[in-house]
Amino acid sequence: MPLLQTNRETFTFNMKKLFSIFLIATAVFANAQDAKETANRFFYELNFKPKKDSIKTDKVITILDITDKNRSVYQDYTIIAQDSIMKLEIEAMQKSGQMKDLSKLIKMPKLSARVYKTYPTMKIQFVEKITSGFTPANIGYVEEPKFAWKILSDKQKIGEYNTQKATTEFGGRKWTAWFSSDIPFQDGPYKFSGLPGLIVKIEDEAKDYSWVLQGNKKIQDYTEYSYIENMMQAKGGKVNEMPRDKFEKKFNEFKKDPFATMRPMLTKEIMSQSIPGMDGTVGDMIKKQEKQYKDFFKAVDNEIEPAYGALTVGEVERTGTEKAK
Repeated sequence: MPLLQTNRETFTFNMKKLFSIFLIATAVFANAQDAKETANRFFYELNFKPKKDSIKTDKVITILDITDKNRSVYQDYTIIAQDSIMKLEIEAMQKSGQMKDLSKLIKMPKLSARVYKTYPTMKIQFVEKITSGFTPANIGYVEEPKFAWKILSDKQKIGEYNTQKATTEFGGRKWTAWFSSDIPFQDGPYKFSGLPGLIVKIEDEAKDYSWVLQGNKKIQDYTEYSYIENMMQAKGGKVNEMPRDKFEKKFNEFKKDPFATMRPMLTKEIMSQSIPGMDGTVGDMIKKQEKQYKDFFKAVDNEIEPAYGALTVGEVERTGTEKAK
């Protein structure tokens, strides 16, 4: 059966095939999880320096969702924030039978990974999506870092939150955190956890990475899926866990050639097909998405952590007036 047919009867089937290519990058950059839950969503603004050899900074809103299922999920908020727009646009395409270049409307995320923590051990599952043929697939690694926090006596009001200072070393960087014992979650953005209250602000000594809590809200019937993932059934499946060094090797291979597993399926006939409602062919779209991937991965070389290596671990240490208590 040809990839594209104009009759209405087969449109839905063929649109799903096209979406598999057209939205594959968005699906890989977005995140997914099966169960619906209730969650406390904490919004963190992340200011960061993407490039080692540049003073230019960037920022993005990220979210930490602490659910009632003894876990938390940290991820970029950009795609989820556009759910209502995507729903309207895709429903319009389904009704009209015409594709539309949504890349002109979608604001792409800055971060692709998601970080799960399991309570109360705070075991971390770090997950990325790669492509497997026409569908996303999850790969990840597990670790249990125990931060050697030094809790200091310094206090500070950050926004509406009363906070206390703590320091640690992680990923080759020295970090200063401000946590609030008024918010009874021993959690924080990215992999950070282990303080007696939610982390409100944390930044490294060089200020390459700085997260600040902006607010929170309750989410009923919580789901990690974006609208695209629901529509595409782009869950990524069960996470293929592997040692961190193997994970990094596999993910680096994906970054070098994101469409390696899809390319054998892209016949000349498919690549030459025009797309209703869009300029160009499937081949043109693939080239565009390959550039999108490369631009995304080249945008950051100043990572939070270096490549695979040992992390410093230890128990929480109290100093100053807190130590005397």
